[in-house]
Amino acid sequence: MAPTPIGFQLINLLAAILLLLAFAMLAQRRVVSLIDLFAWQGAVLAASTAVVAYTTAQPHLYASTILTVLLKVLALPWLLYRMVKRLDVHWEFETLINIPATMLIGIVLVVFSFSLTLPVSELASTVTHATLGIALASVMLSFLMMITRRKAIPQVIGFLAMENGLFFAATSATYGMPMVVELGIALDVLVAVLILGVFFFQIREQFDSLDLRHLERLKEGD
Repeated sequence: MAPTPIGFQLINLLAAILLLLAFAMLAQRRVVSLIDLFAWQGAVLAASTAVVAYTTAQPHLYASTILTVLLKVLALPWLLYRMVKRLDVHWEFETLINIPATMLIGIVLVVFSFSLTLPVSELASTVTHATLGIALASVMLSFLMMITRRKAIPQVIGFLAMENGLFFAATSATYGMPMVVELGIALDVLVAVLILGVFFFQIREQFDSLDLRHLERLKEGD
């Protein structure tokens, strides 16, 4: 069942908002604001999943919507806020490339993503032909955010945002994944964040900083 015209327009609108949030995260330099944007991205992803569920009569996607809200709008941002508070890292973080240059690279990645997905989009019969390019662009922008940040927490948020783009691609392209796969991914992401939280505290205790450049000076003992 294909989405209705209104549902199709809503999905396109939410996809565009998702891409704008990815650019906003790429340009953001404050950790707390970055977490806020990540939570908003999760909310948009949940709304998109709900619209796809309603317009295509896919009841299992409602469970995905609830799972997305619980994990990506509530649980993960709460965990990240707690880490920021306990680590006292309400600072502006440095980037390897200045923000204007990063944004230009991001635009190039968006054009590349749409060009790469064009052959698939032309053959698609689902909402893929309108949103797969945006989903891939969101993944690429999140990856760019990971590699241009010096601090550990922004890199982890970039990893989580990249997973959001992959989830959006799966939802728009195939109308969702099997629930057992989604639950497994959700559990893996949650456990990964908890482990990385412990890793953050270890870095802070050892170096009194979360700058990953300190790890480059580590060497094996005699």
